[in-house]
Amino acid sequence: MSLIQRSVAEAIGTFWLVLGGCGAAVFAAGVPDVGIGYLGVALAFGLTVLTMAYAIGHISGCHLNPAVSVGLAMGGRFSWGDLPMYVIAQTIGAIAAAFLILYVASDMGVFKEGQATFELAANSLAVNGYGELSPQGYGMMAGLLTELVMTFMFLFIILGVTDKRGTAVAGGLAIGLALTLIHLISIPVTNTSVNPARSTGPALVLALSGEGKALAQLWLFWVAPILGAVGAGLAYRLFEVRKDGAGVVPPAAAAPTGTA
Repeated sequence: MSLIQRSVAEAIGTFWLVLGGCGAAVFAAGVPDVGIGYLGVALAFGLTVLTMAYAIGHISGCHLNPAVSVGLAMGGRFSWGDLPMYVIAQTIGAIAAAFLILYVASDMGVFKEGQATFELAANSLAVNGYGELSPQGYGMMAGLLTELVMTFMFLFIILGVTDKRGTAVAGGLAIGLALTLIHLISIPVTNTSVNPARSTGPALVLALSGEGKALAQLWLFWVAPILGAVGAGLAYRLFEVRKDGAGVVPPAAAAPTGTA
């Protein structure tokens, strides 16, 4: 499969991740009486990964996330040369989904009284943030540490699930559930990123619409997930062995399936 084909698959997959996860938060989380709340949003993000793992895992590895691509490269599972195209494609997919969410949300409640409505604000589109943009008012250091640790654990799980020594028959399910759990833990803190592309889409679209606070905080949602991913990639190398039994990193292989 060519790099272009794999990158297009990544763009489509990341589009689905942001549309499914952020879209659920915008369209369904706040509906009076029947809103899905934090649990529903967490499940939505997990389900986007689960479904795409089986849809494009065999094509691109289904990273859907620049931090995942970096972590896999650091762990010897993905080519550094392919990394820029994957990151660009993932970010484009996320931005496209955020534009679609904004367009659809602008119609919310217009034709039926008593329904939830959409207001363009600094915290719209399920943006990630700290301080006033944190769902429960957590500060910058709490947000940075949370994103770093959550991304570390996410990548560690991905590397373990996709290890050839393991049984990854249900790898997509395990990774999807891991992302669900991560959201249940960290939505109150930062609205959960662990994915720089997912953060970039809504922040950029809001900035282009006149609300730039999330874009000003976007640096944290690139720095912390990337650092966490690098740490996980390095840490997992400690558990890999070569044929003579010594600890070593195996040769770089094709991107494993079922990641996000």
